[in-house]
Amino acid sequence: MMDANQVAELRRFVEQLKLNPSILHDPSLLFFKEYLRSLGAQVPKIEKTERDYEDSAETKPSFSPKHDDEIMESDVELDNSDVVEPDNEPPQPMGDPTAQVSDENRDAAQLEKSKAMEAISDGNFDEAIDHLTKAIMLNPTSAILYATRASVFLKVKKPNAAIRDANMALQFNPDSAKGYKSQGMARAMLGQWEEAAADLHVASKLDYDEEMGSILKKVEPNARRIEEHRRKYQRLRKEKELQRAERERRQQQEAQERETQAALKDGQVISIHSTSELEATTKAAKKASRLLILYFTATWCGPCRYMSPLYTNLATQHPRVVFLKVDIDEANDVAASWNISSVPTFCFIRDGKQVDKVVGADKGSLEQKIAQHSSSK
Repeated sequence: MMDANQVAELRRFVEQLKLNPSILHDPSLLFFKEYLRSLGAQVPKIEKTERDYEDSAETKPSFSPKHDDEIMESDVELDNSDVVEPDNEPPQPMGDPTAQVSDENRDAAQLEKSKAMEAISDGNFDEAIDHLTKAIMLNPTSAILYATRASVFLKVKKPNAAIRDANMALQFNPDSAKGYKSQGMARAMLGQWEEAAADLHVASKLDYDEEMGSILKKVEPNARRIEEHRRKYQRLRKEKELQRAERERRQQQEAQERETQAALKDGQVISIHSTSELEATTKAAKKASRLLILYFTATWCGPCRYMSPLYTNLATQHPRVVFLKVDIDEANDVAASWNISSVPTFCFIRDGKQVDKVVGADKGSLEQKIAQHSSSK
């Protein structure tokens, strides 16, 4: 026959198994696991840890909660019928923007511009670019020359070259409507719809024309779709972030609960050897809103030898109550801080404060006080 202490120990072990069945997979308990199986019992399989999943990630996809946060953006349906391949030719000559331009060079540049305009009228765009380049080299500070050459680069489908010229035009004249217009049209050619819309809106405020309005009718719908698409996924990402934060909060709370549970050893009597241990356990019990019982005892105390098995048995019956035991000779500093003058003494603590006390080997009073205070909150 097993004595009361052995039965109590077995009961605590079973309670631990209920809380954490993975204990059965401890190698030291192999004999017990095999015995259970011989009786027809089903032993739960051990759950994989995060490390196990990482080790098998190369051969088997992992479906961790992290994957739920991934948002696969769908493509935006845009009208890209007029989008062209970007031109990647070397940058065109720009001249020296710090050069002092003489009246003679300015007149010569104007003559080259006139030749370029004639070439444009005849559809000779490459020739027009050559004349405008000569004009720019003669007068490298003229915003209109850069803006005009940018417009010709658009006609030969060279949007990057047009953007470079438009940028130069806007450096010399920040209010160049033609510079903004050429830059906006070039960006539209490259599918940069939002930037194109912004440039064309500025150009239309400076000097609106029908061509600009026609281009905006195509650019604006694409820009709006992109903006709506961005807002949609910004909203989804924010929702995912809130979900992730809530999940992390729950995980932290669960981890704290597991940590508290491990520290408070449900169903067991915890021996206290110092004031620091008592403070830490009392803090954990307070955090978990648990009733805590502090049992002061001594090895030489006869009534204590009678009460100790009963106290151990009560711990298994009340796993949500924290049962502590202090040997007053071993931890005399703890006994002194509680002014213990006789043993056994049982102090009942709730939220860090003593709420009751039982002095002496009074089994009935101890059981009654536990029942009273364990259900009071």
